[in-house]
Formats: sequence, C-alpha cells, structure tokens
Amino acid sequence: MGEIILKTNDLTVDFKIKKNLFGKPSRLSAVQNVNLEIRKGEIYGLVGESGCGKTTLANAILGFVPITSGSFEAFGHTVTASTKPAEWREVRRHMQTVFQDPYSSLNTRFTVWQIISEPLYIRGERDERVLRERAAAMVEKVGLSLRDLDRYVFEFSGGQRQRIAIARALIADAELIICDEPTSALDVSVHSQICNLLLDLREEFGLTYLFISHNLSLIKHITDHMSVMYLGEVMESGATDDIFANPQTPYTEALMSAILEVNPSKERERIILTGEARSPIDPPDICRFANRCPRVCDMCRNAPLPAAVSIGGDHMARCHLIGKGE
Repeated sequence: MGEIILKTNDLTVDFKIKKNLFGKPSRLSAVQNVNLEIRKGEIYGLVGESGCGKTTLANAILGFVPITSGSFEAFGHTVTASTKPAEWREVRRHMQTVFQDPYSSLNTRFTVWQIISEPLYIRGERDERVLRERAAAMVEKVGLSLRDLDRYVFEFSGGQRQRIAIARALIADAELIICDEPTSALDVSVHSQICNLLLDLREEFGLTYLFISHNLSLIKHITDHMSVMYLGEVMESGATDDIFANPQTPYTEALMSAILEVNPSKERERIILTGEARSPIDPPDICRFANRCPRVCDMCRNAPLPAAVSIGGDHMARCHLIGKGE
C-alpha cells in the first residue's frame, strides 16, 4: 500500500450558536471524532446524506473552518486547533479544491488565464508572461483551447467551467485535490467526461483525490477506499469493494438499497428510513442514527456509539449490532 499523505485523528468541528432562553450557548456538532487515512495516488470517497458533515470535514482540512479538537497529519505536519498560520500555509501548498458549483466558484471579472494562474499569483509570481504560459499549458491539459485564454467564464458551459476550475487546482502542483461534488451541478451528459478527465489527470500527475459525492454509483466506479458519514460521524469505512459487497451498518445498507439498478431482472429490496433525523445541536451521547434505524435496539437508544470494529482488512464499522448475530 502507498504512503499515507493525510490522516485525521479524532477530528472534531463544532460551531457555537446563539444562547437559548436560559442563557446557555448551544453547540452544533458538525464533525465528531473522524478518523480516516488517505494514501498517495488513491481516490478516497466520502459519502452520506446532505448535512452529514462531508463538506465541513473537507473545509476543516483546507483551513476554511476552524478545528475544535483532534488533529490531522499531512505532508510532514500535524495540524491542530492551535497550529500557527505559517504552518497552515505550508500544508495548504500541497492541497487544492474543486468546488461543487462552477458558476459561483470562478471570478467572472477575470479572464480564463487569470483565473487559472491565480494560485501562482497568490504565491508571489508577478511575471505576466510566466503566468500566461503556465495557464496555456494547463488549459490544454483539461481539454480546452488556447483561444479560450482571453475569454470570460460566462461564455462557457457548466462542464467547461469545471474544466477551468480543475486547471486552476492543478497549476500550483498540488498533490491532494479535494473534489466536493464536482459533477452534481452539471448536466448528466458531461458527468462521465469530467470523471474521466479527473482519472486521466491522476495518472499523468500522480494525484490523490478526496472525492465527496452523493452518487454512490460514481463512488463505486472510481474510488479505492471510502467512508460513510451520518450526522458528523463515520459509520463505516474501508475498501470500496468490501463495503459495497458486505455493508455492515443499517445506515450503509439503506444507502446501498437506494442505488438505481440498471438490470430490471435483478430485484433489490429498498430500505425506507422513517422518522426524523436527529438535530446536530447539542446531540445526546448515543447513536445518532437510532431514531431512524430499522433495527434499533435498547442499547442504541441508551449507550454511546461503540468504537470502530474491524470486519476484515481495513474494513471498519461502528454499530451496536455488529458481532451480536443480528
């Protein structure tokens, strides 16, 4: 297996919100004690329903939101809530991101070459000739033309804008690219084009991806390892093939049952989750999935979620039912 380039250790992100009627501030638990390892050259998937904390976890790694507790190790540095800005910048030099919405993540006042070369400008490069040459090289790598360099982003389609965003992420020689739903805002017809482009660029530049998506079929197709999150907690993690072949938690099973089956002769029982999702504000110290779980037991409602249990290899899962023959 490859070298670990990113490892989180009980990473937690909380947000303080306004005080309640009794003057006590509340805590919104967005990410809770997350542990994951991403190895060099792989594509690591992060899945879960909207609001489960996927993007917040990515933003904490990128430094967009502060870490409450825990840490992560990346590129020779250990980052905690007290890490100084200078060390943060050293870590960030190795990471870039491709955002979900190519319509709002690009500056409409800049031309294409200015957008793509902006990371180099931020790092201190001021020679316009150098910036333009580097942008020209990258624009061809992502399937656009040199004629596009002096155009503005409103002249492009959604898929073309995402190609521009990918070129911007690559120009500063980042090793880890965090892709936050990079295809969800695009037409279905261009999904595969963008995914194939990302796969080709990984091979050419030796990149590593953290790939966030709702699309489980896509995650199954392109990722090597994955984690399943629910309300800020990782419920299951491991090799993608192992999780799809043998899901261990009721939540993972429910997600898998919702995947569209293209074979009409193959029957699959759809698991419909009932009940309301628990509020992330001051959540009780029990399983956060308990009030929606179709196999809930008394322990789920009264005891904290257990530590992750090894299913085999690096397949890990957290559930009271594991090992109890249910």
